[in-house]
Amino acid sequence: MIYKIAEKFLGPNNVLPFLDQHIKGGYIRKGELDFNLDSNSLANVIPETAIKDIDPYLDLEQEIIRLKAQKNAIILAHYYQYSEIQDIADFIGDSLELSKKAAMTSADIIVFCGVKFMAEAAYILNPDKKVLLPDIKAGCSLEESCTAEEFRKFREENPEYIAITYINCSAAVKALSDVIVTSSSAEKIINSIAEDRPILFAPDKHLGNFLIKKTNRPMKLWNGSCIVHENFSERELIKIQASNPTAQIIAHPECPAGLLRYADYVGSTSALLKYVETCNNSKEFIVLTEPGIIHQMQIKRPDSEFHEVPSINQAGCSSCSNCPHMKLNTLEKLYLCMVNESPEIKLPDEITIKARLSLERMLELSK
Repeated sequence: MIYKIAEKFLGPNNVLPFLDQHIKGGYIRKGELDFNLDSNSLANVIPETAIKDIDPYLDLEQEIIRLKAQKNAIILAHYYQYSEIQDIADFIGDSLELSKKAAMTSADIIVFCGVKFMAEAAYILNPDKKVLLPDIKAGCSLEESCTAEEFRKFREENPEYIAITYINCSAAVKALSDVIVTSSSAEKIINSIAEDRPILFAPDKHLGNFLIKKTNRPMKLWNGSCIVHENFSERELIKIQASNPTAQIIAHPECPAGLLRYADYVGSTSALLKYVETCNNSKEFIVLTEPGIIHQMQIKRPDSEFHEVPSINQAGCSSCSNCPHMKLNTLEKLYLCMVNESPEIKLPDEITIKARLSLERMLELSK
């Protein structure tokens, strides 16, 4: 029944990452999974046996460092990764910062600890390099909400519009877009577009609505959302605020407007981190984004206290504010992917060439 309940609340595309995370965490026993899946789908849920074969006495951190030097590899990690992955990464950043780093690297191998669309962006900008992703199943609810076929129809129905697309999308959608944006670059890029040019914005409707207010530019929005940011509990937020009245509320613009109205500051992950680092008004923060970033916040402000906001209780989950896709990557999978140089990201040349144009426009316009 667990699968059926999770499917009802999370949607069919998000069930497997959710179950995978909670099996590994010991919250669900495999014997409790009463669901009809074929053997291929079941393999996506049960952790690979290779992980169990890793020598328990092996110093994974040292082995990863050794492999990195041996193979001339660079490890890029998003702020939402587990803290042990962030600690061993060569560079930690948000989507824009990671894209810039990927475009500049001289490494032979890029190991991308994030989700698939991020690793694809690294490949698009470096098609001659080997790009690895520790868990190939690390997807994104925003990406899944916007297929290339549906997006193509969206563009055909609005031929006079420029398509500004959030980076949280597939390579195929990037190839159909005019320019890609991140949450840290979107406002600047939108303001660079001629005022008489109508805009399509996909796939995040909440970020789109936030940008409409920030830029005063009307936009036609795609109806997509992030399963993490959309599901923070307003009730729990109010409770935490009442218990910590001097705390600053900081939020990512992927949150719905109903949550952003409580925020003292709204910004991208890198902007939130900078705000915490430079804020002189408080040493206490309520964080309305994926809690993986709190690790970096604690490093920047060890004198401060940070509060996670729980999500709306779904399918008995008390930790769904953790992105189930981002958290598929583990230190063990990072080690195995560097040993085996797999899973590897590969894309058709036609998609790579077209998607590179929209990504390069983003890098140019965000300078």
